[in-house]
Parts: sequence; structure tokens; C-alpha cells
Amino acid sequence: MTTRMMMKKNAAAVLLTALLAGPALAATCDVEIEGNDAMQFNKQSITVPASCKRFTVKLKHMGKLPKTAMGHNWVLTKAADAQGAAADGIAAGVDKAYVKAGDTRVIAHTKVIGGGEADAVGFDVARLKAGETYAWFCSFPGHSSLMKGTLALGK
Repeated sequence: MTTRMMMKKNAAAVLLTALLAGPALAATCDVEIEGNDAMQFNKQSITVPASCKRFTVKLKHMGKLPKTAMGHNWVLTKAADAQGAAADGIAAGVDKAYVKAGDTRVIAHTKVIGGGEADAVGFDVARLKAGETYAWFCSFPGHSSLMKGTLALGK
């Protein structure tokens, strides 16, 4: 094999490796979270890659109970705002996803879903600041004390 042929073969191998590695190195700009009838989420923390322009949270209710009995949603706020936003959301009711209308503390939220249902919400990552602590929770009355987690902006 000539030197030129070996160089072409090596270049092709490097290119193929880069192409195959590309998807593995790409940021994942979404996450799936499951809630259940036992008032539990299957995750407690989320890291949003700073390279994402938009991040999507896909919420699935793995239980069987209807949203009026055991509904769940996903609400994102700064950690310091979580308790107040959850408390103020209760009065909004299920039709407003237990989120106070116009609440500027809420960065993003899904609708309230019941057993077997799903919903998703996306938000601009530019709304997050490095070093800030964010909290997410279910704002269905009585759920936020158990169904909660943290979110951080990664690198």
C-alpha cells in the first residue's frame, strides 16, 4: 500500500470516528420525568447543558388516578421563590395548573396531568443564570413538599 493510500485511509478513519462521536458528544436538551400515584418523581435533580438554546421537560404520569385526585405538574422557579409560588398557585385551581396567573416567579410549567397522561414544556436556557439555584416541584395541593427537585445550569 502506498503512503498516499494509507493517508487517505487514515483520514477516512478519523472522519468516520468524528462523525460517529458527534451525536454522543452533543448536548441532550431534554429530560423525561415520571410521577406516580405515590406522590413521587423519579428524578431529584436536572442539569441543563449551557450549550442548549432551549430545554424541554417531558412529564409522564405513570399512575392510574385522575388529575382531580392525584394530578401532577412540573413547575420551575428560582429556589428562593418555590415555596411562595407553590402556595400562591393553590388558589389558581386545577384549570390554571395550580399556577397563579401572571406569576413572574414561574419560569416554566406543564399542565396538570392524571394517570396515563403526559405533557411537555420548553423554555429558553438564556433565562437561567450560572450559579443560581433553581427548584422544580409539583404544585398540586400538598404535593410540593414531597415532589420536588433542583435544577442547575451546567457547563
